[in-house]
Amino acid sequence: MQPTDESSHQAMGYDRTSIMFSPDGRLLQVEYAKKTVRQGSTAIGVVCKDGVVLVSDKRIVSKLIVPESVEKVFQVDHHIGATAAGIISDARVLVERAQVKAQQHHVTYDADIDVLTIVKDMSDLCQYTTQSAGLRPFGVSLLVGGVDEDDEPKLFLTDPTGIFFRYRAAVIGEGEVEIEKVLQRKYRPTLSVDEGVELAVSALAEFIGNDLGIDRLEAVYINIKDKRFTKVSKDKLRDMLAKARK
Repeated sequence: MQPTDESSHQAMGYDRTSIMFSPDGRLLQVEYAKKTVRQGSTAIGVVCKDGVVLVSDKRIVSKLIVPESVEKVFQVDHHIGATAAGIISDARVLVERAQVKAQQHHVTYDADIDVLTIVKDMSDLCQYTTQSAGLRPFGVSLLVGGVDEDDEPKLFLTDPTGIFFRYRAAVIGEGEVEIEKVLQRKYRPTLSVDEGVELAVSALAEFIGNDLGIDRLEAVYINIKDKRFTKVSKDKLRDMLAKARK
């Protein structure tokens, strides 16, 4: 039996560090990090006409866990939020760094930091770990959404390579292929914030099925009007989940 390309690369040690290219031009440690993201719990972002929405599955694995103690959506600044798929402790490091940068910007310039600056800083650190010996790549992707002073809602996706893209709607984590098909089919730029949350919840319900309970859902929005990071109440999420299952 002939070894596969990946197993032969492993035997040669090309996957032991993120700074060594394999003969066919791959960074195997970075590819492994991206596989970690695809195994993570799902997170969805949707840009709406009046704001941006972030919805996440917290994937509660035990009845003994206090659901409120599991955090999957983070506040970076009053007008910026982020959610993640992959190793959430890695995400926390990136988010806490972004929070500090946002506060430094406030102190220095007496103004809100823009979403793209936050995303670039996160991505720069992710990229740095792919070319530095002794470090491993961040095993996480983030959806970063917010509303800048130009009143335009923005959504960005970062990945372990350090690359980022701007999206109208995006999904990361488990089931991203199936849920992306739902988003492509149902997304409209004219969606309101409430409709955006409904779309994300229904897409999660369609993929996860009856295992998706209210304790697993976490959703926030930042609207254009007040540019404030606001959590969606459990009662509202419960109604949306019931509607999605009809």
